Amino acid sequence: MTCTLHVAWDDRLTSYDFGPGHPLAPVRVELTMALARAMGVLSADGVTLGTPEPATREQLELVHAPEYIDAVRRAAPDPSFGLGTPDDPVFPGMHEASSLVAGATLAAAGAMWSGQAAHGANVAGGLHHAMHRAASGFCVYNDPAIAIRWLLEQGAQRIGYVDIDVHHGDGVQAAFYDDPRVLTISLHEHPMTLFPGTGLPGETGGPQAEGTAVNVALPAGTGDAGWLRAFHAVVPPLLRAFRPEILVSQHGCDTHRLDPLAHLELTVDGQRAAHQALHELAHEVAGGRWLLTGGGGYELVQVVPRTWTHLLAVAAGRPLDPGLATPASWQEYTLARTGVPAPAQMTDGGAADFTPFESGFDPGNAIDRAIMATRSAVFPAHGLFPGL
Repeated sequence: MTCTLHVAWDDRLTSYDFGPGHPLAPVRVELTMALARAMGVLSADGVTLGTPEPATREQLELVHAPEYIDAVRRAAPDPSFGLGTPDDPVFPGMHEASSLVAGATLAAAGAMWSGQAAHGANVAGGLHHAMHRAASGFCVYNDPAIAIRWLLEQGAQRIGYVDIDVHHGDGVQAAFYDDPRVLTISLHEHPMTLFPGTGLPGETGGPQAEGTAVNVALPAGTGDAGWLRAFHAVVPPLLRAFRPEILVSQHGCDTHRLDPLAHLELTVDGQRAAHQALHELAHEVAGGRWLLTGGGGYELVQVVPRTWTHLLAVAAGRPLDPGLATPASWQEYTLARTGVPAPAQMTDGGAADFTPFESGFDPGNAIDRAIMATRSAVFPAHGLFPGL
């Protein structure tokens, strides 16, 4: 599939840094871009890189309250705005760094909307927990929500948002809970076992937007086969029914079995299959208009660089063979930069196979029950039958 891709990147994006010991270490995006370069992804035909500008105050106010933006600018602990907590400690230049992340996602959105490229990407983005007037879950400004609101202001009528982070995409859901123009779909670990404690199937949208918030709450321990079964049972039929003009996706890779903050069991291969599926859906339902971001992911060396390099390669229309070795130069750089040996291959050896839900519902299977709970909650609002 021939594609064009605009990647918004500036080394200054690594200044979004909560300090030593914080799980969201910026080295993860540094290593991702280094690996993507070394694998030839960023120099491929049809791929452009652009240096983004920080989001303006007017753009930030598309989602965030003025008083909250002022508090971020002050960069002083203020629990009323979620600032100065263990998850979101303040740091010098917090506003500038956070605005640049939002600006990078807006730049990727702008390239896609203008037709400069079919797809736009910001791997440093995906800060999906930030709320209207509060930081939350390592997220200061909610760049996906800001970009979606900006696209609506430009004239987009229907936008689909798919969030595959292990944590519920609560901030984006909250921003559009009452807006029937935006379909938000989040697949995540069940809120009983993971932050932020929301994202049950019964959260389906406000009175004028019923069925436009979709939540698939998967049990701890779900691996590639179960996760992909759930994804394909819910996401494609809803996107086909909703018919978005644009697909926006958040690709948190903390679903991986090595991630230290969560309890799902995916491999890089399963995550790569999800990237491919979303790319195909963007072409099928949205005319190829696709805005993609990074997100969570706290295994900084073994997981994040590989899965997001696969993501960028998929978006460029040039997917990488999972069996490829990672470049020796990148392995050496990674070891020198982190003191941790880098993975030698682009694969975990996962098959990424699954049995489609349409083959039969098993009420004794926790994943199938999660699938059916979601389908029962939202499918009728889209004229779809929840059963098989």
